[in-house]
Amino acid sequence: MTHDCSFLEDLSLADDQFSFGESAREGHAADWGADRKGEGVVPDAVVWPESTDDVSAVLAAATDRGVPVTPYAAGTALEGHAVPAYGGISLDLTRMNEVVDYRPDDFQIDVGPGMLGSDVDDYVGPDGLFFPPLPSSGDISTVGGMIATDASGMKTVKYGEVADWVLGLEAVLADGTVVQTGSRAVKTSSGYNLTDLLIGSEGTLAVVTEATLELAGRPRQIRGGRAIFDTLEDATEAVFDAVRTDVDVARIELVDALCARAANDYLGTDLPDAPMVFLEFHANHGVDEEIDLCETIFEDHDVVRFEMSDDDAEMDELWRARRELSYAIPSYDPDLEPQHPGDVTVPISAYPTIVREAKELAAEHDVRIPCFGHAGDGNLHYSILVDPDDPAAVERGKRVYETIIERALELGGTVTGEHGIGQGKREFLEAEHGAGGVEAMRAVKRALDPTDTLNPGKIFPETAEGERVREEGTASGRRESDLE
Repeated sequence: MTHDCSFLEDLSLADDQFSFGESAREGHAADWGADRKGEGVVPDAVVWPESTDDVSAVLAAATDRGVPVTPYAAGTALEGHAVPAYGGISLDLTRMNEVVDYRPDDFQIDVGPGMLGSDVDDYVGPDGLFFPPLPSSGDISTVGGMIATDASGMKTVKYGEVADWVLGLEAVLADGTVVQTGSRAVKTSSGYNLTDLLIGSEGTLAVVTEATLELAGRPRQIRGGRAIFDTLEDATEAVFDAVRTDVDVARIELVDALCARAANDYLGTDLPDAPMVFLEFHANHGVDEEIDLCETIFEDHDVVRFEMSDDDAEMDELWRARRELSYAIPSYDPDLEPQHPGDVTVPISAYPTIVREAKELAAEHDVRIPCFGHAGDGNLHYSILVDPDDPAAVERGKRVYETIIERALELGGTVTGEHGIGQGKREFLEAEHGAGGVEAMRAVKRALDPTDTLNPGKIFPETAEGERVREEGTASGRRESDLE
């Protein structure tokens, strides 16, 4: 179905702030995950708001006319969050990318949702500050997107996730109402915690137009390196033991041998063909003691080599190999393609188990599964590589993907540590939260967005309107693959 978006011409928008052109609409039909699979839905219009008032006007008008609105920014999500499932308006927030206010004495900055995460660090860096929870994709993803999915990254083990560093939000509800949440104070017990409600809501409850972020001082001592093991089990057990012992580590990342080979092929690096743990330590004093403690623990798990450095160039090269895995793995074997990316998270004591069982499933079903991820917080990233022209292999890969998710839940974990639900993991939501929990989420959605204007088709079929639209069919711009 299509939606008449001609009302945009009657709003107080400049001519270059909206488009009905094919090129602009095609460019907003998919996010990174959907684009890699050739999936997407072309919106009926694209709007580039430049202020909160712009967002409010567009949402109010769209809600009045029953036109869905899908927030969009960098398009780096992996679960179809920015795909306009039922057409309508793609609301591109990348022009709202300015620093609104900066208070270094309070360790705070107010920014627009379209600002890249790395730009925040660049802005505050001269004052010796940084934004600690920046994810691995921080140089290509926006603050608004990070808030929408409650993103996290390699330093979560020490600093926590994005939600832990957001003090307040300005956001616009579906009817155009502008709300302020949170406080500039570092703590508050005033009323409902609307900030945390909106964080991770994937644009289904409101559109964030400004965020107040907490910052931290850059540590004086930074050391990085890697530990090499003979077996993957040794590596994962060493990680668990280090975290259990409360080693003060800022990053502790798993890279299996298959990932190392992929990185070498893609980047021309010379990583050893072995399981590794990449490490980084942050401290203002006493960093060597923490490193020594970690090495002692790793020696109890038969570490082959433990290498550390404080050379910035060496550390950049090391972490580049880890950051580029999302590109290296799809390029590794031209005959194989990665299926849906996995990012389950389990309690740290269960981390060795979920990694071991993923590899056992790979052998049992004759598929390749590179395993890597934020090991220190129990987050396993995995891709299942299969021949896309072999239906039996594709089906085996799908079963393995689902089995790993089911096993993570059995171990007390979650179906997604940081990618979010989007469209890709809706079927697992009830298994994790139960029917009552999911219905409570639906009730919140219905209360804040009764017309199902905001990002319909994500997380769950939110309202009766969403169900009706689904029954009538998808937008006219739909591509070949069925998003359901």
